[in-house]
Amino acid sequence: MRTGNPVLNDSTFDGAAMTGERRMTLTGTVNATLMLVTLLLAAAMYTWNKFAVDPGGTMVWVSGAAITGLILALVTVFKKEWAVWTGSLYAIAQGLLLGGLSAMYEAQFNGIVLQAVLLTAGVLFALLAAYSMRLIKATENFKLGVAAATGGIFLVYLATWILGFFGVQIPWIHESGAVGIGISVFVVIVAALNLVLDFDFIEQGCEHGAPKHMEWFAAFGLLVTLVWLYIEILRLLSKLARRD
Repeated sequence: MRTGNPVLNDSTFDGAAMTGERRMTLTGTVNATLMLVTLLLAAAMYTWNKFAVDPGGTMVWVSGAAITGLILALVTVFKKEWAVWTGSLYAIAQGLLLGGLSAMYEAQFNGIVLQAVLLTAGVLFALLAAYSMRLIKATENFKLGVAAATGGIFLVYLATWILGFFGVQIPWIHESGAVGIGISVFVVIVAALNLVLDFDFIEQGCEHGAPKHMEWFAAFGLLVTLVWLYIEILRLLSKLARRD
């Protein structure tokens, strides 16, 4: 099994099969995902409301949440059995991050956050429906292509972040011209296709009898993709708004 999601990778379910009664189920994974999304939304409301009265202080929360989320993600990847706790804390950290980030974009472009939320939810349910009806199949070549594209995007973003410390900006990525918008559209598509791979990977885990705690780990991995997709849609909409 191959997936572009760095959390749900080929080795995620290695050694996870069990013979006991408590096994990973699709229903349990959905419930865990809903719980993580609820925690994320609750935390997002805090920094969203805080931004209105203290923008500078909110950005401190956002920076701290970004670092904390990264640490929690790494811990969860290496300690999958802790996912119910670390995944929940990760959802809260990402909520604090997205709440402040969304408020910042909303202050510049009125209505952009609602559009991004609706588009993210629309993409999620549309792809889930298409996958459930087998209109989209995660073949090995499909998985390989999405994984390669995801890896390429990660390397470009990493290079952009490192070069930023030296005052070097990679052209087009953050610009609102045709090329910049095209890049964002491509990244959004790749992020969306990762959802298909995640659905397939979770289904495979259930079929292989992974232990119960893997429901939370799978939900955490799906949340990673959803957060990425939302941020990329938000960035794309902001570029389109700047062209108006």
